[in-house]
Amino acid sequence: MPTAEESFDKRLEKVLAAHVGGFLRLHSCERLSGGASQETYRMIVETAGGEVWLAMRRAPEGVGESDIGPGLEVEARLMTEAGRVSVPGPEVHYVLTEQDGLGAGFIMEWIDGETLGAKIARGEDFAKVRPQLAYQCGQILARIHNIDLDTTGLREKLEVLTPEKFVHQMWDNYKSFETPQPMIDFTARWLLENLPTRHDVCLVHNDYRNGNLIITPDDGVVAVLDWEVAHIGDPMRDLGWICTNSWRFGRSEFPVGGFGMREDLFAGYEAESGKKIDPAHVRFWEIFGSFWWAVGCLRMGERYRREPTVGVEYPAIGRRSSECQVDCVNLLIPGPVTLPEAASISLSSDMPGTGELLASVRNFLREQVMSATTGRNRFLARVGANSLDIVLRELEYGAGHHAAQTEFLQKFFQSDEDFCSLQWRLVDKLRDGSIPLDAPGLAEYLRQSVVTQVAVDQPSYSGFQTAIAYAE
Repeated sequence: MPTAEESFDKRLEKVLAAHVGGFLRLHSCERLSGGASQETYRMIVETAGGEVWLAMRRAPEGVGESDIGPGLEVEARLMTEAGRVSVPGPEVHYVLTEQDGLGAGFIMEWIDGETLGAKIARGEDFAKVRPQLAYQCGQILARIHNIDLDTTGLREKLEVLTPEKFVHQMWDNYKSFETPQPMIDFTARWLLENLPTRHDVCLVHNDYRNGNLIITPDDGVVAVLDWEVAHIGDPMRDLGWICTNSWRFGRSEFPVGGFGMREDLFAGYEAESGKKIDPAHVRFWEIFGSFWWAVGCLRMGERYRREPTVGVEYPAIGRRSSECQVDCVNLLIPGPVTLPEAASISLSSDMPGTGELLASVRNFLREQVMSATTGRNRFLARVGANSLDIVLRELEYGAGHHAAQTEFLQKFFQSDEDFCSLQWRLVDKLRDGSIPLDAPGLAEYLRQSVVTQVAVDQPSYSGFQTAIAYAE
């Protein structure tokens, strides 16, 4: 058992020495950018046979197995079983134990390739392979869904989630945050009123999307990653998730990951599985995907409220919930909107003004800190600069947005209560079912409020551009 005084690298070196053949020393260990829910490290190890690259997947400090789905030990097992049915992925070398003093996680083969979704969707290097990716993704999903849960012993390790249970699970999770987001409640109601009537039951990856795949320009998908939230349920969940707008990286014209078409995804799945796809069934899960990630983003923000030391990434992700909510608007209640006029962001006569101070810090992060740093620190500097952009837009549009929402809700409820009370009143009535989803004025209010919020949070998001494209 390592001592408390031992550094992270010293503890890691002990593990590598015991489980990597010919180990001589740990040359470097770098935490990669992204991965707010789990941490990923790239390690370069010197061995008697030469330099070896490895990867480690690890739960963040303070996060236990009960917080991360079935647990990282099961995730490693899932990857191993998937490899046995020709699902591409890294070989798992070792699963960490409590005695290692590194937390929950595992060490695996490093596979070269690209995981950044925007590069895969837009990069010139991937232009040749992009037309093949949707079909290939369908084939791989069919293999995942065909993994035998009983012979592998996975059935006893994974939670069973029916569509109804899954919707309720996420809706209940969101309710615990005590933040009124009526579009989330509206979408939950719609999902429960439109559940799939029949479906297969099998292994569901549950996070199969552009960004969790390693892709190369020549071979396409060479690895499927991030099995941390796998469960047993409806396989169409996976097909809907890879089509969710959050993972198209601005290329909405290619609904499958920003690189392909649904028809090719379905064709690949049908060719491998022999089963026919119902597009309406997949659409249900595409809507659920935006609902699921809207709640997931709020969960990140909630964690920051409980643990402010977790860092700048968490509240920034929390604000991305509005992106997912606008996707729900576009899928369920599209229509025209009117954006508020921008106000002056200088809040006092002092010089420099509030906006100038915020802009100066943003520019420092973006132009100086980013140029002087690399890796995760560079990534976090970008996140911080983007968060200050949100604050600046909030100063411009927030007052008008709030006033318009208050006026609408006061008319809707025929009440002069304040905005917060009215917002909670709307949410409560959506939750108890006393307001029908087609209540006059409800769709208009939800559409207007969510689209305006995205104008503040992320006006470059493709879902916002889709929402404002409707003619008055």
